[in-house]
Amino acid sequence: MGEGSVNVESLTSSQDKRWTIMAALLGTNTALMLFQGIEQESRPSIHRELALTIIAAALPFQGLFFMIYTFLLEQSDTASKRQVLLLQRVSALCQVVSYLSLSGAFLLWYNLSEYIGIAFLLSTIIAIIIIRLVMQPVDESNTD
Repeated sequence: MGEGSVNVESLTSSQDKRWTIMAALLGTNTALMLFQGIEQESRPSIHRELALTIIAAALPFQGLFFMIYTFLLEQSDTASKRQVLLLQRVSALCQVVSYLSLSGAFLLWYNLSEYIGIAFLLSTIIAIIIIRLVMQPVDESNTD
């Protein structure tokens, strides 16, 4: 590829990874809200209430991420560079809030067992670091 060319497959692949991660978080958070919400009705707990509040607060940001993602896929060629940049920043903010929703899951697991909670917290931190490293753009000029 020439210096000025863009590897569209690489960009799309990176966006697909983000979409997949966000879809997994949305599914997980929705399931936690459903099942832990039912549990909260039968056996109320302040820890569970706090955890569900954190998760519920993240859900609109996850929905917004998908709306922005879809808009950018459909309109990136007609949108201005400034608009695309702004939407990408908002999308990144939505991702951060979504990652913070994992603290709600941590509270749920920690309430179940300290060991489970701590193991979940440590593995989540490691997984987020790995995800962020893998999603870094690859410099093809250094691959030879």
